[in-house]
Amino acid sequence: QEQLVESGGGLVQAGGSLRLSCAASERTFNSYAMGWFRQAPGKEREFVASISRLGSITEYADSVKGRFTISRDNANHMVYLQMSSLKLEDTAVYYCAVELSVLPSTRASAYAYWGQGTQVTVSS
Repeated sequence: QEQLVESGGGLVQAGGSLRLSCAASERTFNSYAMGWFRQAPGKEREFVASISRLGSITEYADSVKGRFTISRDNANHMVYLQMSSLKLEDTAVYYCAVELSVLPSTRASAYAYWGQGTQVTVSS
């Protein structure tokens, strides 16, 4: 079973940057699209970004377009989320996930495996 471990979260001031990392345990990671989702307190989990198997196709939520960049390193089974110009409303637990398809989806139901999440807190 695919295991995912997120890291890189923390406390950052509004306008700052963070880079989240997600390490996958299996080589099968390279066969599938990956995504980042987030969940703020009292809210449902929401889509943030996704990337195709080879990294040629990316999708972003409107709320993060132009500020966040998703990327992947298949040689090292890693996926990243570079976050810039952070806003208070970006505060959430961020999760990476594996989708059992080569093309990225914005739907959480399309993702089969999830990490435990990493907290991102943006302060004023």
